[in-house]
Amino acid sequence: MTDYDVLVLGGAGVDTIVYVPELPLAYADSYMVPAIQTRAGQTGDFVALGLHSLGLRTHHLDVLGADHEGDLVRELHERHGVGFTVVPTAAGTKRAVNLVDPAGRRLSLYDVSRGHADDRFPADLVAKLAGASRHVHVSITHPGAQALPAIVQSGATISTDLHNWDGENPYHLGFAEHADIVFLSAAALADHETAMRALLANGRARAVIATAGSAGAFLLTRDSPGVRHQPALVPPAPVVDSNGAGDAFVTGFLFGLLNGADWDTCLRNGAVAGAFACTIPSTRMEFVAREDLLKSS
Repeated sequence: MTDYDVLVLGGAGVDTIVYVPELPLAYADSYMVPAIQTRAGQTGDFVALGLHSLGLRTHHLDVLGADHEGDLVRELHERHGVGFTVVPTAAGTKRAVNLVDPAGRRLSLYDVSRGHADDRFPADLVAKLAGASRHVHVSITHPGAQALPAIVQSGATISTDLHNWDGENPYHLGFAEHADIVFLSAAALADHETAMRALLANGRARAVIATAGSAGAFLLTRDSPGVRHQPALVPPAPVVDSNGAGDAFVTGFLFGLLNGADWDTCLRNGAVAGAFACTIPSTRMEFVAREDLLKSS
């Protein structure tokens, strides 16, 4: 038995959510907006807390600064009962501003000063935590990139999310080449199927999944030549915010995968979780219920 079902590497941070009247936002001297709220929770936080809420033994590892944002991230994990190992960084805790329009669409502004290319996870710490885990989900940050060889050596299966990869940026390919399961958004791809086939041909991945918002999600596996398509599902309530929908999809998919589900069930689990996430404002931290995913099987 391992200590953890999933170890999540990276992706911890704080977002400031600003609800705006439209996107793109027309230039003006000022706007009166209904809400501005800062809260902990970026991609790794969402995946770690979401998997924990579904009953999987989950641990999170990331770099944090000795700052107010770091305190918010620590408090978030403590409140939800998710184990969190922190490596200090002088660069400060990652932060972003998310503009959200009335239809729930999002524009993210990331503070690139909150990260150093030389940030590292200690090799012995990565080896210990990965060796105690069935699966490792790696965020595309510099410490995660440096940790990939040690994770592969641990024997744990690996997933990563390339997010809005453009199909060319070589930085993302290092993550894809080491992962068994590769997630990505189709938003910046001219031809998602071509990109998916290239990732499958040039790495160790068993499956590549491209999410495409209202167009659903697409799955390509090494054991099947055809692309599976999962249509987007009707959300259980009005759509208010797309923040975290992609992370929720990853969470639902991995829940199925780690419970021995087939590919079609994993895809549907992801769609159920993603649709639910679109009904939750970014100012709340709430995840799809385990029973709702089991019903979709």
